[in-house]
Amino acid sequence: MGGQDPRVVDGQMTSDLLRMVESTSLDGETISNRTRQIHANVLSGSKYIRAANFTKIHPGDLAFLFAEYDGRFFAGQVREALGATPLYFRLSKRMTSSGGKTACFTDRSTGRRWYEISASTTMLFGCFTGEDHRPIVASGMTCRDRLDALQRVMEHEIVHLIEMLLWGKSSCSHPRFHSITQRFFGHTENRHSLITPKEKALVKFGIRPGVKVRFQFEGAEYTGVVNRVNKRATVLVEDRKGRRYSDGKTYAKFYVPVQMLEAVE
Repeated sequence: MGGQDPRVVDGQMTSDLLRMVESTSLDGETISNRTRQIHANVLSGSKYIRAANFTKIHPGDLAFLFAEYDGRFFAGQVREALGATPLYFRLSKRMTSSGGKTACFTDRSTGRRWYEISASTTMLFGCFTGEDHRPIVASGMTCRDRLDALQRVMEHEIVHLIEMLLWGKSSCSHPRFHSITQRFFGHTENRHSLITPKEKALVKFGIRPGVKVRFQFEGAEYTGVVNRVNKRATVLVEDRKGRRYSDGKTYAKFYVPVQMLEAVE
């Protein structure tokens, strides 16, 4: 993030938001009523999210959800504070450890600034599958369904955006962030504790980095060591024609679906 302090650029618009953010503290019933109404409105208004445990989603659904939260919790002041600055929404398959992300970008040649809120489809669709080994928790709150989890993600990310607009930077590890999420949304933690592909691989298949595994590829059997686990496992197989690693050995790298791996004792 760079450029001028947004408070100077946006003047009155951000000062209205600042007063609201610093002075508001909602009770649990108010928070619950508003979030339930948003849940219902998404189900009735989205072209893609047709069930609480939806199987399809569109970036426009994130925009819809943002508008609902901005209107019901912030009286539209977040959009007002943005002014003419664009806010984009993105769905990501590559985010495998975080439910969402908010970023501020500045074009170095023009100084143009824009923001982006992303949500991880890998994380969302990896939960509420009927095979969850623990309750699904986000921001310290147990989620009833996939849409409920998406709401917690949006609540978290909209506070990142607010901090960026008001103070030019944001960190969910700092007391100010925790204060805002607690007063507006009742969050008790500032983490998206959704089930990650890495956790699922360990619990269901016993696969984790460092484990020796065997697998089949193009009719041949290979044995190697798991290096990383994301949507798929990265397995290193010793190969004299492969890349040299820090242990001095050369390996070929394979990306293997976790369910195709067998741990070797």
